[in-house]
Amino acid sequence: MEKVITNNALKDKIIKRALTEGFQDIKFARYQLLSEEINRYKDWIKKNNHATMQWMERNLDKREDVALILNSVKSVIVLSYNYYTGNIYPQNFNSDQGIISRYAWGSDYHEILEAKLKTISGYINELSPNSISKYYIDTGPTLDKQWAVKSGLGWQGKNSLVISPKYGSYFFIALIFSNLEFDPDNQIKDYCGTCTKCIDHCPTNAIVDSKIIDSNKCISYWTIEAKPDIDIPEHIAENSNNRIYGCDICQEVCPWNKHKPVITDELQFISRFENGAISKSKIDQMEQDEFSAIFRKSPIKRLKLKGLKRNSRFLLKTEN
Repeated sequence: MEKVITNNALKDKIIKRALTEGFQDIKFARYQLLSEEINRYKDWIKKNNHATMQWMERNLDKREDVALILNSVKSVIVLSYNYYTGNIYPQNFNSDQGIISRYAWGSDYHEILEAKLKTISGYINELSPNSISKYYIDTGPTLDKQWAVKSGLGWQGKNSLVISPKYGSYFFIALIFSNLEFDPDNQIKDYCGTCTKCIDHCPTNAIVDSKIIDSNKCISYWTIEAKPDIDIPEHIAENSNNRIYGCDICQEVCPWNKHKPVITDELQFISRFENGAISKSKIDQMEQDEFSAIFRKSPIKRLKLKGLKRNSRFLLKTEN
């Protein structure tokens, strides 16, 4: 007679396997409609806070109801993967130095984590042969941060990012939808309290309200998502603080990232650039072959050389 694994035992095995694969935390949420969340999302879209990212307007029904992605879904498994490498930016940046967001210092997390999610999903199927799962790592029409909150992985900070009381906010969020029913973990309270450091330190005032980002004012939007042929507005350029690709300012000032965050074991996230920066002269002289070689398997490759040069032209000054 085939041995039946109980819900709790199966859950424990999945947790252990996820930790073995390098994920720093894993929580479980019960399938439910994200009705309140999608209404807030729609309002955010209606106010054009997504700027030119029109893909965010699509698949609103799936974002609200993940049963349209996996019709037999009963649970949502939410995992976090640490990308904090421990390096710090130098105290005095030359005006020639372009700062890169931490998440893009090493190799593209999509490929790295997709392989790990595939392994975990396969393991779940080994434990429960009739199970069905579907996974995403920032690649599907899903409200990842809202599921992270529902599962108890963390709370959504005023900078809109999910913050863990153990790990801060330097982590990627992955989702596995499963037709298995697990005991859900409890949501945790919002520990931001009266702190407004992220709002106060945003140089372009992109955090227009608690948990609400206006992409039209966001350095990350202009340096990553805006098409290369679009000029960066003067008020963004003047306040970019040399952020050439993405922006971590709201994370850098967050008290929850000040308590000696755990250093990742993932060697592929180690920076390809000294102190996470690249000089204007290097960018301006770069040819396509060099760009392709330097940014092979890097998130920055999606910006393309034209976009990187655009960012350099508008955001960096020539060193005197």
